[in-house]
Amino acid sequence: MDAWDRALGHRFRNPLLLERALTHRSWSAGQGEEGDWERLEFLGDALLGFVVAEWLWRRAPEATEGDLTRRKQEVVRREALERAARRLGLGSRLRLGRGEEASGGRERASLLADSFEAVVGAVYVDGGVRAARSFIVRHLRPELETALGGASGDLKTLLQERVQARWRRTPRYRIVSTAGPAHAPQFTSEVLVGDKVVGVGSGPTRKQAEQEAAGVALSRLPDVL
Repeated sequence: MDAWDRALGHRFRNPLLLERALTHRSWSAGQGEEGDWERLEFLGDALLGFVVAEWLWRRAPEATEGDLTRRKQEVVRREALERAARRLGLGSRLRLGRGEEASGGRERASLLADSFEAVVGAVYVDGGVRAARSFIVRHLRPELETALGGASGDLKTLLQERVQARWRRTPRYRIVSTAGPAHAPQFTSEVLVGDKVVGVGSGPTRKQAEQEAAGVALSRLPDVL
């Protein structure tokens, strides 16, 4: 596997499926091509609901129907899918038309969430339900664990608990860059365990950048340590 395959956790037998999952309709219209991610997004949305519901049902046997529904919605809501897309770096790989590109489409929450759903659909078509289940659980692990009851939604706390329990160390954070105008800054944070960087995240505040870095680290444990 190359670095992109390893990040995805799936090697596509048909790479054109992944290309389609990253193609916005604005690109297709501008290039005179047929096809975009919308059909795959439709399929991915259905798969996400099923896999997340099944995962929670198996791991929360005492939860009521209403509680399971609430927890599932926490995981499949737009904000959660956007975070997963950012952790994967999907924004830089989207195929967008000039208008979407110019208007900041690569950073738009709705496009990032939609593209993540489309990639889920592509993984399913390429590798079947087992591959799709593995992909979803791998890349939504922080959100799944949080919905299950860990750390009350605080990814930094959840990461600290995991690392301390297994490696007897405490993660630390550092801001490595600040970009953008004063009224709309963008912070980039690294989280380290010992001297090893285990996650990188960005956000409009230091706290959000650190939370994003913690989420990246959680999705990669224990591979990175």
